[in-house]
Amino acid sequence: MIIDFILNIDKHLASIVSAYGSLTYLILFLIIFCEVGLVITPFLPGDSLLFVAGAISSITSLNIVLLFIICACAAIIGNIINYYIGIYFSSLALRHINPLYLEKTNKFYEKYGGFTIIASRFMPIIRTFAPFIAGVGKMNPFKFISYSIIGGILWTGLFLFVGYFFGNIPIIKDNFSIVVIIIIILSLLPALIEYLRIKLSRH
Repeated sequence: MIIDFILNIDKHLASIVSAYGSLTYLILFLIIFCEVGLVITPFLPGDSLLFVAGAISSITSLNIVLLFIICACAAIIGNIINYYIGIYFSSLALRHINPLYLEKTNKFYEKYGGFTIIASRFMPIIRTFAPFIAGVGKMNPFKFISYSIIGGILWTGLFLFVGYFFGNIPIIKDNFSIVVIIIIILSLLPALIEYLRIKLSRH
């Protein structure tokens, strides 16, 4: 069901707008919030949902500016909640994870935390776990929230407005399922390249 929703997200979202009207804003807020804010729901659509929402807003009653504000707030609030969940579970992690790994996580977020929080926004699954791990690693709250705001605005703005301006070009509109798959592959590519780089460097 989730796979069908993701691959045919344009049809499903159009049906939601038709059936629920302005409540669509709340539905989108909840999906984005859960995708970035809860470590148990990394499978929910993010990039593709924003792209399609932007495209649909250009031909329906959805207001692109309001949509951007709502989705950006969902992305930012979700990240912050996820971060504090990580902090809450950090004491549990201390009992079950090698302290050396936690120390390395701490040092990593001290050095690369800002870039990681922003860059992770554009990588499915990783964007769900990055704020949680930042919480476990006790990243500085002010830095985390600052970079979460920047990343949330960049991520939602990019996909929403690209969808708004280009989503209804005939070749894209007629091949939405293929476009969604391409978006997913491109989003996963940086993480895959980094994984392969680390794997090869060990040999």
